[in-house]
Order: sequence, then C-alpha cells, then structure tokens
Amino acid sequence: MPFIPYGAYWSTPFARWQGSLAHLNSVEFAAHVGKAQLARMDIPADSFDFAAFGQTVIQRGSFFGGPWFTAMLGAEGLAAPMVSQACATGARLLSTAVGEIAQGAQQALIVSGDRTSNGPHVYFPAPHAPGGTGEKEDVVMDNFGHDPWACNAMIQTGENVAAREGITTAEQHDVVACRRAQYDDALADDCAFQRRYMPVIDVPDARYRKTIATLSTDEGVEPLNADKLATLKPVMRDGTITFAGQTHPADGNAGMVVVADADRAREIGEGPAVEIIAIAQAREEKGFMPAAPIKASIAALDRARLLINQVDAIKSHNPFAVNDIAFARAFGIDWKNMNNFGSSLIWGHPQGPTGLRAMIELIEELVQRGGGTGLFQGCAAGDSAMAVILRVR
Repeated sequence: MPFIPYGAYWSTPFARWQGSLAHLNSVEFAAHVGKAQLARMDIPADSFDFAAFGQTVIQRGSFFGGPWFTAMLGAEGLAAPMVSQACATGARLLSTAVGEIAQGAQQALIVSGDRTSNGPHVYFPAPHAPGGTGEKEDVVMDNFGHDPWACNAMIQTGENVAAREGITTAEQHDVVACRRAQYDDALADDCAFQRRYMPVIDVPDARYRKTIATLSTDEGVEPLNADKLATLKPVMRDGTITFAGQTHPADGNAGMVVVADADRAREIGEGPAVEIIAIAQAREEKGFMPAAPIKASIAALDRARLLINQVDAIKSHNPFAVNDIAFARAFGIDWKNMNNFGSSLIWGHPQGPTGLRAMIELIEELVQRGGGTGLFQGCAAGDSAMAVILRVR
C-alpha cells in the first residue's frame, strides 16, 4: 500500500457558513492555499503524476473543476478528475490515489475544497411538464433536508439510530461536552496541535487583490455553556437531537500528498512514513446513516486483519453525537477514548474536506503517541460510510 509523507498535508481553519470564507469560490481558494502549501514543503506542482480534486457543492466553473484546479496550482499539464462522495469525499480521494498508484503513479496530490455558504440554486428544465414548468433545487438546503431514496432529512437518520439504540439527549450532551474538551486540547499552548498542520490564512477578497481577514483557527465554534446545554430542546418533535448534538455547516479546504513507497515518503516528509493499511466502504439500512461507519470499520478491520483492540487511536466524522455512541456500543469500547484533539461535531463540516482533516489529525495524534495504528471512520449521504486504517511506525 502507498504512504503519506509526514507533514505533507494541510487543512485551513474551518469557518462556519456565512462567515469569513463565504465569498470565495472554493476551487479557486483551494488552489490558492494549495499553491502556498506546496511551496512551503518545497514540492513542485509539476512533480505529481496524479491529482484529484474533491467537491460536493458545485461552484461557478466546477464543470472544469479538476483541470482548472491543477492549472491554477501551477501544474497546467496535469489532468485531474473531480471526486464527489458527499461527506466521504476525503476518504474516497485517498482511495482514488491508492488505486492510481497501484497502476503505476508515483506521487499523487489529493485536495478537497467546499463552501456550504451561499449554495447554488439550480433550475432543471422540464419542457414536457404542464406549461413547461421545471423544477428547482437549493443544492445545500434541499439535500440536507431530503434524501430522495430514504425520503428523510439528515437529522431524521440520527433520530432513527437514537431510537433503535435507546440513546438519550443527556447521553448525547455528555459526548458534546467531552468532544469540546478534546477540541480545547488542540487549542492549548497557542493552538500548538493545530499548528502542526493548519496554516494561518490571510483571507483574500474575491479577486485575490487584498487581504480582508486573517484566520488562525476555526471560526464560529461555540463555547461550551453547561447551563445553556442543559436547557436545549430537541430540534424535532419527540426527538432527542438538539442543535448542540449535531455539527454545523462550514467552509474550508484540505490537501494531502500520497506516494508509492516509504523511501519517497521519508524524503519528502519531516518524520516517519505513514502507511495506508486498508480502506473500505459500506451502506446501512435505509434511513440509519450514523450507524453506517460500524459496517465500514468492520470491513476495513477485516481487510487489515486487525481487531478493534489493536487500534491505538480512533477518529470519526461525527455529524451527530449519536454516531460515536452507536459506534462505541457496537465495538464494546468507551467513546471517551475516541476523537482526541477534536472532531467535526465541534469544528464543523464543510463536506469534502472534513474527512481529510480528520485523517490528518489522526496522523498527528499517532505521531505524538510515538507511533501506532489509527482508524478513521465517517458516515456519508445515502446511509453510506467509509473507513481508513493508517499506521505510523
């Protein structure tokens, strides 16, 4: 399996939607950040023989997304596919790079950029409908609110799992408090943990002519107020999930270098090579999305010939606190031991980049431990999920 050079990755701070990054085309912004990060690592953009760009919320120009991205990056001769698998886009990008390396590529770049702010409003012509009246879709809001197959909103999938597993609001709020404390660990000592992978971003105006803001850490993360948390009511009638028990939409981007062998990984990286051990996906029963990572993780562990007690660190994309509770119960582990230094429940969810950032944080945690095996898992639209197992030696 291929390797990730230690330190050859990045994630911008994530900004809550309608925040400091809301005005930027996410393809352009990802290229702007990626170009600077490759220069920091002294990796020429034209040294890659494969690249892929991940996106879930279309932007103006997304039709040309992959090749446009690599051209802006400075690799005009490098073709690149667009990859989109909702919240699993980060893991799918990694899987795509692994597959390309298996066919002979030596050095791959995977980047995802998304902007949930100001989502596009799409009109679908229907000339044979009465009066020629077409259909419209608000790409972000309508898809958050309705799965065309399961015919439910995202939050309903969380409530379905909560009901099946008997998960209460109080237990979910315990998870929220724990995850916020873990995130605060990443902010300690002037964000020392985040500085290992997160650059301070000078936010440009839409024309990239001047700097209008600076982001040094995530924007829009709510402080934890235990008294206020206790007063929150579920969003849905007769439900259990409050606004605190779910993540918030966000904007941002993340990127990672993947290479064919350990020697090249050590040459590029600033420390140990990170081995990609296994990648798997799965799909749950209709309408039970937060439980899907259980099946995906079982598949990944089987491919790696590992048991859950042989995993040293677990990182999840947890759009709901329900995700972590159901996962921990399924594997007989303590959810308090997952998601050290933060997770998407707290720092937000810009869709495509979310999984990449979580895997980057997983690598950094393993390095701090002195090595070990890590599992990333996360659910995605359509009651699906992906899981990735990484090893730092």
